[in-house]
Amino acid sequence: MRLHLYDYFRSSAGYRVRIALNLKGLAYTREEVSLIDGEQGASAHRARSPQGLVPVLDTGEAMLTQSLAIIEWLDATWPEPRLIPRDPTQRAAAMARALTIACDVHPLNNLRVLRHLERELGADQAARDRWYARWTAEGFAALEAMAGPGPFLGGEAPDLADICLVPQMYNARRFGVPVDAYARLVRADHEAGALPAFAAAHPDRVRGVTAF
Repeated sequence: MRLHLYDYFRSSAGYRVRIALNLKGLAYTREEVSLIDGEQGASAHRARSPQGLVPVLDTGEAMLTQSLAIIEWLDATWPEPRLIPRDPTQRAAAMARALTIACDVHPLNNLRVLRHLERELGADQAARDRWYARWTAEGFAALEAMAGPGPFLGGEAPDLADICLVPQMYNARRFGVPVDAYARLVRADHEAGALPAFAAAHPDRVRGVTAF
């Protein structure tokens, strides 16, 4: 099966999918869609993603959108290593942790929201920074309380929650949001970052790279 990923090197959602593909040991080609330049709104990309978002995974049979849906498809198609636990209770816990990032932090702090704050509501840089820090801190505080004893958020191996955490920690540091108060998140981020699958997906490693 040929896998082709459309994403942007700093997209949190694209970063998640790159991590998942790497954890599964899957080869794929990659095509950059520049969010800064507005390429996500072009008709060619809208044909792939009606929302005009990244990532999109072309499986050769379908265009898959939304990072968590793509990762669920990967788990169903290549079951090992598991990224979403099979046990119903563990699965619910992992999903709750992942959704704390994917639904409650990331959407409020992504590029289109920050641009709306600036261009439509007149928020200056300081106001946008306060906005970003407020929602990051609120989500991270909750996730810190939801995290297990480690080394990863859900136990001995990384799962969907860690896949969501690592890009958000990268963004928090990039925007100057302090993270040291969240000891469990810092630990899980450190442990994950030491794994080749996570390291190879880092934005600094993929910019300009078109195949894995």
